[in-house]
Amino acid sequence: MIFSQLLAQVPTPAPEETSGVQEAPPSDLWAQWANFKDEAFDYLQAHGPQLVVNIVSAIVIYYVGKIIAAILTRMLGRVLKRAKIDEMLVRFLTNIIYYVLLAVVAMAALERLGVETTSFAAVLAAAGFAIGMALQGSLGNFAAGVMLIVFRPFKMGDFVEAGGVTGVVEEIAIFSTILRTPDNRRVIVPNGEITSSVITNNSHNPTRRIDLVIGCGYGDDLLAVKSFLNDVIDEEPRILDDPEPQVAVSELGDSSVNFIVRPWVNTVDYAAVKYDLTERIKLGFDQRGFNFPFPSRDVYTHAEG
Repeated sequence: MIFSQLLAQVPTPAPEETSGVQEAPPSDLWAQWANFKDEAFDYLQAHGPQLVVNIVSAIVIYYVGKIIAAILTRMLGRVLKRAKIDEMLVRFLTNIIYYVLLAVVAMAALERLGVETTSFAAVLAAAGFAIGMALQGSLGNFAAGVMLIVFRPFKMGDFVEAGGVTGVVEEIAIFSTILRTPDNRRVIVPNGEITSSVITNNSHNPTRRIDLVIGCGYGDDLLAVKSFLNDVIDEEPRILDDPEPQVAVSELGDSSVNFIVRPWVNTVDYAAVKYDLTERIKLGFDQRGFNFPFPSRDVYTHAEG
């Protein structure tokens, strides 16, 4: 009793003024945790079954919707192919439509979970703007892919030179174009690099002209050489009669008389005919004693003494 009275007479020290937020006593933290746990338990007890149903439903909606999107995309691809639309355009459109359908499915799954899709769409729009600013190069490649589809400088199977790469076009994807090089390598070129540089389509026209420059020596019989070159062209069945092949003296060079040999062939025969003509001309020159001039240099030495 006396001890209690003495304690009551002792002045209680004032709390020290501190800057910032004061830490809660352990007893308060424990009470808050217990309160949160009770509220969470009550919420799960009241809404737990419905929450589980929503989660399972959202998962089912996403995976079933993904399968349906793939099926619809394949069906659309078949319809477009039957309509004789270019295969490259079909692949490009089906890829875009698939990802759009997938985004719709994801939104439906989130809505099933109780997420407010309108506010979520606003958040996505803001995030999309920020991501778009960070991925300007990718968006540029996408826009370039649309330009390639619309203007169609090449199609599937064309042999092109684009973006610094030479090869056969296998596919135009959303952001890049896939080429197969002559040595069977797969090269993926960003669409932006293709549209920003020169595109050479070697397969667009049905025919091509072979350009060869053949030089003979000044001591060779000029008319005999020309006659031989014309015979080589006449003996090649893959060379076209129209346009007419051309063989003519084009230049009196430093060490040779240069002929141009320009036959026309079907585009698919271009490489094979060019290689065969080069081989036949070399063998014919050797058999007839015609000379292939090559650069030479005379060196003179002077002895002192």
